[in-house]
Amino acid sequence: MNLFQGWTTFEKTWLIVFTIIQLILFFWWQQTAVDLICALTNMLCVVLVAKGRMENFFFGIIATALYAYISYNNKIFGEAMLSGLFYLPMQFIGLFFWLKHKNKQSEKQTDIQVKNLSVKGWIVMLTVVLTCSFAYAEFLSYLNAQQVHLDSFTVVICIIAQILMTMRYSEQWFLWISSNILGIIIWINAGNYAMVMMTCASLFNALYGWYHWHKSALSTKEVI
Repeated sequence: MNLFQGWTTFEKTWLIVFTIIQLILFFWWQQTAVDLICALTNMLCVVLVAKGRMENFFFGIIATALYAYISYNNKIFGEAMLSGLFYLPMQFIGLFFWLKHKNKQSEKQTDIQVKNLSVKGWIVMLTVVLTCSFAYAEFLSYLNAQQVHLDSFTVVICIIAQILMTMRYSEQWFLWISSNILGIIIWINAGNYAMVMMTCASLFNALYGWYHWHKSALSTKEVI
């Protein structure tokens, strides 16, 4: 298994630049080693997801566990529960489903077969996001959590996005883009700039991921 096999010059450059920036911020803002490891493993994870590579799940296990710990310490309980109780087990579930739907042709752009949502699928997805966001905000208000409405909306979007990612839908990236924008606001308010930088990098990567997966989905022409 060659982790960097098939990477473009742009992708390698992007990863190197982000790593350097994260190291500079680590020393400049005196962040913890946990913050640094979380940011770096998360970046590797999301880049590999954008490329449709199976290896993303191994880095995802580390990143989600550490992110849950960081969020809990910052009293952002929605994010903590999302990472610890949902993202972490979903790494194993996602790997199982991706292995079942591997691309057999080596020249394909991703390791797995990518598909698109239908119009009906979009309507169902948006309805679930809005309904669950309001319901979860009410729950978080009883926990004395910080930034309840932003936190709840971000959590619900991420849950749906993770499910779509596991099921190989390219539309996951629209939700990741939205959640990253909200996440930037949350971490700025929390004053954790290492997490702000990590989320900004994830936002950039989500835009690239949408482009990469959308091209792959068009080549299969599978709409569900």
